[in-house]
Amino acid sequence: MFELTVESSFSGAHQLIKSNSPCENLHGHNWRVALTVCGSEQEPDVGWVIDFKKLKEALNKELAKFDHKYLNEVLPVSPTAENIAKQIYRDLAASLPVCKVTVWETEKSSVSYSE
Repeated sequence: MFELTVESSFSGAHQLIKSNSPCENLHGHNWRVALTVCGSEQEPDVGWVIDFKKLKEALNKELAKFDHKYLNEVLPVSPTAENIAKQIYRDLAASLPVCKVTVWETEKSSVSYSE
């Protein structure tokens, strides 16, 4: 089994309502996102599982929904890193063999989601 990963980023603001923390205040992040897909079948003529370009395009198209947005208005649930990872996973899993999505809220804090 192969795991292929591409990364991209977006900037977005959110408030974590009812968190009883400073995160209740409006604030933003430069989010980093890694998309990992899995596959064992390689295209025989090329030798790859899937073209990295296709993965990057799919991820960037998905992240455009979040980029420079107020995330509380984008997601139907609280815009935590967990819920962002879950939403991206489910949106992309409709067309790609997604294994995992990892979202970094800061350089040292991330969450991964898989099903």
